[in-house]
Amino acid sequence: FKGGDTCEYLLSSGRFLGEKVWQPHSCMMHKYKNSEAKNCLIDKHVVFIGDSRIRQLFYSFIKLINPQVKEEGIKHGNIPFEDKSASIKVDFLWYPEVNGSMRQRIKSWTEGSVAKPHIIVVGAATWSIKIHNGSNEALAQYKINITSIAPLLEKLAISSDVYWVLQDPVYEDMLSENRKMITNEKIDAYNEAAVRILNSSSRNSKAKVKVFSVSKLIAQETIMKSADGLHLPESSRDTNAMILMNVYCNKIMKPIDGSCCQPQPPLTLIQKIAFCFFTLSIIGYLIISLIHRNNYRKNKSCTDLESGEEKKPAISTPNVSTLEMLLQCFCKLGLIMTYFYLCDRANLFMKENKFYTHSSFFIPIVYILVLGVFYTENTKETKVLNREQTDEWKGWMQLVILIYHISGASTFLPVYMHIRVLVAAYLFQTGYGHFSYFWIKGDFGVYRVCQVLFRLNFLVVVLCIVMDRPYQFYYFVPLVTVWFMIIYATLAVWPQIVQKKANGNCLWQFGLLLKLICLLTCIYFLSYSQGAFEKIFSFWPLSKCFELNGNVYEWWFRWKLDRYVVFHGMLFAFIYLALQKRQMISEGKGDPLFSNRVSNVLLFISIVSFLTYSIWASSCKNKTECNELHPSVSVVQILAFILIRNIPGYVRSVYSSFFAWFGKISLELFICQYHIWLAADTKGILVLIPGYPMFNVLVSTFIFVCVAHEISQITNDLAQIVVPKDNSTLLKRLLCIAGFFSGLHFFSAMQDQSRH
Repeated sequence: FKGGDTCEYLLSSGRFLGEKVWQPHSCMMHKYKNSEAKNCLIDKHVVFIGDSRIRQLFYSFIKLINPQVKEEGIKHGNIPFEDKSASIKVDFLWYPEVNGSMRQRIKSWTEGSVAKPHIIVVGAATWSIKIHNGSNEALAQYKINITSIAPLLEKLAISSDVYWVLQDPVYEDMLSENRKMITNEKIDAYNEAAVRILNSSSRNSKAKVKVFSVSKLIAQETIMKSADGLHLPESSRDTNAMILMNVYCNKIMKPIDGSCCQPQPPLTLIQKIAFCFFTLSIIGYLIISLIHRNNYRKNKSCTDLESGEEKKPAISTPNVSTLEMLLQCFCKLGLIMTYFYLCDRANLFMKENKFYTHSSFFIPIVYILVLGVFYTENTKETKVLNREQTDEWKGWMQLVILIYHISGASTFLPVYMHIRVLVAAYLFQTGYGHFSYFWIKGDFGVYRVCQVLFRLNFLVVVLCIVMDRPYQFYYFVPLVTVWFMIIYATLAVWPQIVQKKANGNCLWQFGLLLKLICLLTCIYFLSYSQGAFEKIFSFWPLSKCFELNGNVYEWWFRWKLDRYVVFHGMLFAFIYLALQKRQMISEGKGDPLFSNRVSNVLLFISIVSFLTYSIWASSCKNKTECNELHPSVSVVQILAFILIRNIPGYVRSVYSSFFAWFGKISLELFICQYHIWLAADTKGILVLIPGYPMFNVLVSTFIFVCVAHEISQITNDLAQIVVPKDNSTLLKRLLCIAGFFSGLHFFSAMQDQSRH
């Protein structure tokens, strides 16, 4: 109801998450690094005017620019600071009282051609209370002085950012004897006077002095940790400085995880075209539906005039044409994409920062585990990694990853390392599943390739258009797409070796192993040759797909992180299918996979390996070092899990239908979370219902899962239309798709040119 001015919220309201993390009301605060602060404040002049509390804020502010600064300046005097590398000047001017001297200094910036500071931070009152022993006459004089200064500040606020810092409360029990007259009652009276007088004139609302009142809230929570009862502890004043930096810099730097004070981005040309397309689809679908409904009503009851009996119409239900199904899909998709845009691009819903606690991650994990075990059913088949089992595996992994993202558990390294294994397991399944299909079926046709590529990429392409994000932003889809093409190329290139051919001659199996060795060699070479990798993916049009922030480093990092696991999946599929063909494993219902002795030994080794990896991951101290080892060792826990899950006959014969249901829409869940469950491109949390965190998560989760399920159905329906089995029709559709991407590239180039 208050509108979308998140700057006002940032300066006036919020709460602590834990002890040190400040959460502004309704928006997200970015934590600025030194380099970012310098880039924002380059060629800027910042002035702090006031008493010792403002001096504290000044030091915290300049430490964001240069952390090496020490608080060694004159206590009751002016303190200059300059960063020559970025031409930044920050000055502290000692004016502990709001009086004629302060007025004269401020007035000097409003006269003539004097260079005005870009940011002015003012605040004072405690000295007036102290010197005049808290007298009412001093308060009256304070009101008179602020009244004379207010018009000057408002004049400066037209071209500069001006902030009036309200006085923080004190911890009266800790105040020294010569400060006992500084009471919270007096401070409230001075603050009330300042707020009432500032901006009281009916001037342009855009040029008003911004009242920095949030420091009061921060002080109320932390002043008891003060050393003297008057000055804030360092962590609190650092928070105030970071808020100041967000207020000024967010609109300049536009950080993804800093939604406070950021204006809504303007619609791009491609977004406008998409909006028109979805609008026309909705209108077209409504028109066709109305026509069909009217025709159906006319034919519904045909009365025989002679007998007076009703005859059944020739067509009892309206035929759903391909065009109507297409328009219906785009109609639903248009409504869903509108929700996506409103959640994560329009300043309609609130966004908040994540805050990790062990309970916020592990309690939901236990909860979904109980639910998963409760919904246990018998599988249709008892083969290793059968369809129900792989869906179940994808499902519980996806739910764990979702909880990991919303709880902010990436800050806890042991959890991060285990989640990396889950991502690797997805890629392992990619290698296993696609290798098994091509090896058994021998189907290398264009239809199969187009079906897989469409199902993987349809949602991401639509989101790239609607949300104005690069393809590489949704990194997992490019990853599985490239690996699918690598698997296809490896097996489809001459000589094509499939199971049917290999059964006739064992040499073909050695030929396949030779292909896999060549693939492994290429992976090894590219992983240690960043230059060669970047050259391959820097060529147009690959560069348009895989660049992020102007380079392909992020893509190289993501690819390198799980570079061997797809190969491991292919190799596992080959070995498993070879053992299955030679009947060396038993996959009957309730039967152990091997003989009892071998099964027990393998089961023991698997459990030990699984726990050993978990112990190693939990003892990780350095993310970079652990990431270096991860590609080589992640397969240990994956294989251990597969053996534990499949060696005992009973365990292999059951599955969780709860997890399997989520597994069928796991890709949609992974992609949709970016914008309608999380917020600010996964950096924060979407808040539909402020003030009730648990209720908000329940509502947003319900909508999120329903949307993911609906998109999965839309994708399946469109795949049947866009990718037909008839080769000649498919060729025409591929030409249309090529034309679509050419047009998209043309409009993208126009868009980039207009931005520059």
